[in-house]
Amino acid sequence: MANVVVVGAQWGDEGKGKIVDWLSERADVIARFQGGHNAGHTLVIDGTVYKLHALPSGVVRGGKLSVIGNGVVLDPWHLVKEIETIRAQGVEITPESLMIAENTPLILPFHGELDRAREAAVSVAKIGTTGRGIGPAYEDKVGRRSIRVADLGDQKTLEMRVDRALAHHDALRRGLELEPIDRAALIAQLNEIAPAILEYAAPVWKVLNEKRKAGRRILFEGAQGALLDIDFGTYPFVTSSNVIAGQAATGTGIGPGAIDFVLGIVKAYTTRVGEGPFPTELLDDDGQRLGERGHEFGTTTGRKRRCGWFDAVLVRQTCATSGVNGIALTKLDVLDGFEELKICTGYELDGERLDYLPTAAEAQARCTPIYETMEGWSESTEGARSWADLPGAAVKYVRRIEELIQCPVALLSTSPERDDTILVTDPFSD
Repeated sequence: MANVVVVGAQWGDEGKGKIVDWLSERADVIARFQGGHNAGHTLVIDGTVYKLHALPSGVVRGGKLSVIGNGVVLDPWHLVKEIETIRAQGVEITPESLMIAENTPLILPFHGELDRAREAAVSVAKIGTTGRGIGPAYEDKVGRRSIRVADLGDQKTLEMRVDRALAHHDALRRGLELEPIDRAALIAQLNEIAPAILEYAAPVWKVLNEKRKAGRRILFEGAQGALLDIDFGTYPFVTSSNVIAGQAATGTGIGPGAIDFVLGIVKAYTTRVGEGPFPTELLDDDGQRLGERGHEFGTTTGRKRRCGWFDAVLVRQTCATSGVNGIALTKLDVLDGFEELKICTGYELDGERLDYLPTAAEAQARCTPIYETMEGWSESTEGARSWADLPGAAVKYVRRIEELIQCPVALLSTSPERDDTILVTDPFSD
C-alpha cells in the first residue's frame, strides 16, 4: 500500500493540518517526523476548531494510530496540556492511539529560557524564533547531551543526563547573566511528568516497519515549510531541523524506500512569519487584503504573517529538494475578487535574471521579483468541490502555477472545511 509524506513547500502555514486530516481518512498511521510545538495546525471539523501543536493531526480521527517520531523535539509539559485540551473537546487519546518514539529528545524549561535570552541579547539580525526552546533542544541533540523519552524510565540514567546537560548550560547561562539551573528541582519536575509520557513510549521504528509489512498505509506529517529547512531554507532565518521530505525517513526510523508519494502543500499566494528575505512581500493594500481575507495570524504565536504574491521560483525549488510528486494548493478562495493577480516567475539580481533563490543571505535580500500578471475573477471559489465549480480564470491560474513549478496539482482546497477539497490524484493510490 502507498505511504505518503506531506511537507509544506513554502515558509509554513500552508494549510497542512487540514490536508493531513483529510488524507488521514485513507491512512492507518499518521506519523509526525520533525519540529516541535512551535508549529501550529488548525483543523475545522463540523464547525469545531482544533488547534494542534505537538500532536499529529490524525489524533482527531478515531481508529488511527498517531505517532510522534524521533525527529521531533518534545516539550512533555506542553504535550500533557495539549492532550488534556483535545480530550476536553471530546477526542479520545490513549496509548493505543498515540505513540511517542523512545529516542525522542525532550525540550526542557531551560531550553526556552536560553532561546528567549539569546534573542533578547541580539541587537541585529534577529532570527524571529518563537522562544519555545526548539533550537536549543536540537543543539543538545547533536551535542549528545539530550534527555530523551527513554531516559525518564531510569533514575540513574536520568541524573547522569541532567548532569551532562547542566555542565554545558550553566556555562552558557553565566554568559547571559542567568541564574544556574536548579538541579534538584529539574529532576523533581522530570520525575513528576515521567509517568504521563512513558505510558505512550514505544519503539516507533519497529512499530512502523511492522505496520508497513502488514500493508498498512502510513502518512508522514511534517511541520513548518521547506523554506525553513536548516539546510535548504533561507538560512539563518530558518528552523533548527530538516523539514524536507527526506527527513520523514530519518525522523521516524523507516527507510526511504518506504515513501511512495510526496505531497507538497502550497498556498495560492505566499506568507511567512518572522524575519528573513521575502522577495514577493507586499506592503500595500493588496498585502493587507490578503492578510485579512486569509486570516493570516500564526496558530501558535498569534503573530501577523507577512503576505505576498505567489512565488513560483521558490515553490519549484522546494518541489525539487523534497522530490514532490504533486501539490495540494490551498486558500484559492482568498484570491476571490482581485481584478488581477501576479506570479513571480524569476528574480533579478545585479542585472542578471535568476530562476532560483541564491544561497547567500545577502544575495537573497537583494533579489527583486519578475512578475507575470494574470486576470483575476469576481466569482466565489469558496467551498468548490469540482473543477466545474471554479471560474475559468481561477482554473487558468491553477494551470499556470502547475506549468511554472513543474509539478501537477493533486488536491485543491477551497475552504478550511475538510470536505471542501477537489481531488485530482489520490496520493494513496498504488
